[in-house]
Amino acid sequence: MQHYKSLAEMNRANGFPPPEHPLLSVYRCTQTCGMGERAFTSDFYMIGFKKLRSGSILYGRTKYDHDTGSMMFVKPRQIIEFKNPEFEEDAFIIFIHEDFLSGHNLHEDITRYSFFEYETNEALHVSPREEKIIWDLFFSIEAEYKDNPDEYSRDIILTHIDSMLRYAQRFYKRQFINRAELSGKTVSKFSEALNTYFKNGSLLTSGLPTVTALANQLNLSTRYLSDLLKQETGKTAIELIHIHLINEAKNRLKGEDRSVSEIAYLLGFENLPYFSRLFKKETGISPNQFRKQILN
Repeated sequence: MQHYKSLAEMNRANGFPPPEHPLLSVYRCTQTCGMGERAFTSDFYMIGFKKLRSGSILYGRTKYDHDTGSMMFVKPRQIIEFKNPEFEEDAFIIFIHEDFLSGHNLHEDITRYSFFEYETNEALHVSPREEKIIWDLFFSIEAEYKDNPDEYSRDIILTHIDSMLRYAQRFYKRQFINRAELSGKTVSKFSEALNTYFKNGSLLTSGLPTVTALANQLNLSTRYLSDLLKQETGKTAIELIHIHLINEAKNRLKGEDRSVSEIAYLLGFENLPYFSRLFKKETGISPNQFRKQILN
């Protein structure tokens, strides 16, 4: 698989003009963006805006097609593949080398934008008003990118990119709210998957349930699932798993004549101190104190 370490190499291989900056490439597409028809990885973050008429874009585990959202976000070393994409309107792609962020707040902040971990079927849908905001920011980035660089250029460009990411985060929250019915179904499916995990003996065979395993079962990325659950319930996926585990522990401490360590093992905990810490974090008391309260 092709891996691009430099923007110059990637642009040259895909018929793009040479980048104006060795660590940043800003490209506006009219009807199509080349990118070949082979999977590749790179050392760059990618922000893309597009409305596909035909073709497809693949990244993560799923396919992006013309029925899904307008914005996509790809992190470095994530596999991506373009297959003859044709756009209904103008599109843009921004490639940002990791090194371009060095020494700037965005170097750390960009890792907190969880949508870089989303799958293609979780792309961002934008309204006409939101689309205008994104394009205005792109034009500001493009103008600075094509202008003669000076000591302020990089900081101005990164400020606009940061604004674009902040708006994307806001728009995703709106998307979660607008799709409340779909989100509610996902919360229900998550709860069902968690209940099934407890009932079918997976605690003993596979250990503690993980967000990754449950997300895979629901065909969602771990970050998207956690963000959606947070929006709907106020709790992340791991927090909901912990609540479910401790509720089950409390039930067994009340109704079973087993030691705390035996119950911890049956719940998939190999480390008793970890179980005790988690139990106290959720309830305010230790498992032994909880049992004593029941007996008293």
